[in-house]
Amino acid sequence: MKKEKKGFRMGKFVLILLAILIIYLIVQAIICHKAVSSARKKISAMPYEIAELSYGNMTYIDEGHGEIILSLHGLYGGLDQGFNNLKELQSQYRILAPSRFGYLGSSVKGKGSPKDQAEALVELLDYLEIDKVFVFGTSAGGTPAIRFAIDYPDRCKGLILYSSASPAAQKPTEVPTLMGPPDFLNNDYTMWILSPFFPSILSMESDVIYSMLPIADRRVGANLDASITNPDMLINFDDYPIENLQIPVFVAHAKDDATAKYETVALSLHRYPNLTTCIVEEGGHLMEGQGTIVKNATIDFIEYNK
Repeated sequence: MKKEKKGFRMGKFVLILLAILIIYLIVQAIICHKAVSSARKKISAMPYEIAELSYGNMTYIDEGHGEIILSLHGLYGGLDQGFNNLKELQSQYRILAPSRFGYLGSSVKGKGSPKDQAEALVELLDYLEIDKVFVFGTSAGGTPAIRFAIDYPDRCKGLILYSSASPAAQKPTEVPTLMGPPDFLNNDYTMWILSPFFPSILSMESDVIYSMLPIADRRVGANLDASITNPDMLINFDDYPIENLQIPVFVAHAKDDATAKYETVALSLHRYPNLTTCIVEEGGHLMEGQGTIVKNATIDFIEYNK
């Protein structure tokens, strides 16, 4: 009899826990839905435009005056992230922030490789009648930024890599097939539920999720970055002869970046022939708390090389 009562109490406890979990998941689904709706409204309110290019559309923001900075966003980004990364410089420079392939309404050219991305960016510059730019790549956007600088040095005044993906120091013997989240994670609700673990996994605050939403509108781009963009500098190592770059290069990075690890970045710095750096001790992938230092160093670099 005692065993039966004990088993009954245990079963009741499990049911209560299950009910609490179900209620929690339902509440989170409601909050997530509201956050996604809010994110879509914010994006629709941004002053974005659509360029009709030869292969399809590219959405972009083009704001400000002066030297032009072509801002290439990272994983789970888009024109919003690309613009927000540099919005503090809008009073001094013209910020051109396109959504890369598969993000927020931008079509995909070819296989969506960094080479395809660089070609599409040149087409965008031609569409806007822009001759030369400083190209700014952050995180996954660093690879197409480097590709752009290598393939079109005549269109590039300088290369700025901010918490960026980095070329390898030497040709790797093994290359991962996926460098980013698998597709099944690329939906709003799953990532919302996982966001409390961002600090321990990514060294980013949980509220970064708000800048990633709606993931549904960035999913194609995120999959391209994970499977094609991010591994490209390793798979096609010989196609990234950064030793030959004649344009000035600026690298800003935090030593405690858990996403684009500084240890890898540091090993490749010697390969750039015309390099300026701004290396900070902490700040993580988002350079938190280092805004003023990095902003001033970026301005100095642009002003010196314009």
